[in-house]
Amino acid sequence: GHLAGARNIDVEAADFPAKIAALPKDSPYAVYCRSGNRSATALAIMQKAGFTSVYHLGGGINAWTQAGGVTTKG
Repeated sequence: GHLAGARNIDVEAADFPAKIAALPKDSPYAVYCRSGNRSATALAIMQKAGFTSVYHLGGGINAWTQAGGVTTKG
């Protein structure tokens, strides 16, 4: 599952920098993955690229769902 309205951008893909460059840098972003490791990398890259409102979902989507957080599929 994922958060409603989430957009999947693979931090390990070669085009990750190009894809985030197309995003508004002053919009808020919740950055997460399954466990929190890849999203920590993505967060650092986004901050270095000048994004000002990026937030890490510590523990990833697994921790979110274990805490009762709502996800969607599809």
